[in-house]
Amino acid sequence: MNPRRGIFLKLGSVCFFMSMQAMVKAVTIGIPPGEIVFFRSIFALPVIFAWLAYEGRLHSALRTRQPLAHVSRGTVGVMAMGLNFTAVGYLALPDITAIFYASPIITVVLAAIFLGEQVRLVRVSAVLAGLLGVMIIMWPQLSGWGSGDDLKAFGAMLALCAACFVAVAKILVRMLVGVDPPSTVVIYASLTAITLSLLTIPFGWIMPTRTEFLLLLGAGLAGGVGQLMLTTAYTHAEASTIAPFDYSSMIFALAFGYLFFGDLPTMQTLLGAAIVITAGMVIIWREGRLGKLSSKARSVQTPSG
Repeated sequence: MNPRRGIFLKLGSVCFFMSMQAMVKAVTIGIPPGEIVFFRSIFALPVIFAWLAYEGRLHSALRTRQPLAHVSRGTVGVMAMGLNFTAVGYLALPDITAIFYASPIITVVLAAIFLGEQVRLVRVSAVLAGLLGVMIIMWPQLSGWGSGDDLKAFGAMLALCAACFVAVAKILVRMLVGVDPPSTVVIYASLTAITLSLLTIPFGWIMPTRTEFLLLLGAGLAGGVGQLMLTTAYTHAEASTIAPFDYSSMIFALAFGYLFFGDLPTMQTLLGAAIVITAGMVIIWREGRLGKLSSKARSVQTPSG
């Protein structure tokens, strides 16, 4: 393992994903969300296929013993992507990024309910603190209902729903990777997204302008490269080492939001984000510690278990 390379790849993936988010935001005025999902997914697929073919893993990545499970995971991912792409048209990049930090916190709750994972006092406290942080972030938007800022409030609710779908997708991925490799999950998620997004054609797809097409192309390529860098990062470092660098996305969101859209975060957004990030770091630390304890326990077991 090479932790430094893993961290570099993780930061690179975050940068590419935030670049994708910025390009998506730039086209949301004229392009329907379903169409954006289609172009983002179909332009990412050649990048993923080329990389797997280069590594000689393309044929094995397409094999699976649980196609319906992959379709289920892909469907949830499409919902998350569609809601996210809709929300980003109404909110500043720092705001939607901060709301998305709720995803790992929601994942802890879902893992306890559906996977039977034990959640003790430390993680319960972190979850509650994280949810408080999310409410602080969302309150300015939600208080806009009926006062002329309905679209921002609507966007905040869509972003939170998207974070919930991302959390569900993570639970499904945990169940899938025990049987299939991550590359299989990525490919079938993309194929499902392409197929389902085509069902939105009757709801008003339009012909993109040249600029919009280039932005959609860029978003797809950035998403594909980001996904590859993220997957590769986990082969060079432990999850507990690189997971905290997810929160570097706020730096990129602040930079891209200000440079390209003139977005400036409010103090409430920064305060709420700080609370959610702290809660997320506690959860990552706790899960890393529990993983090490579990590993030690397995190492001292006899072959009979």
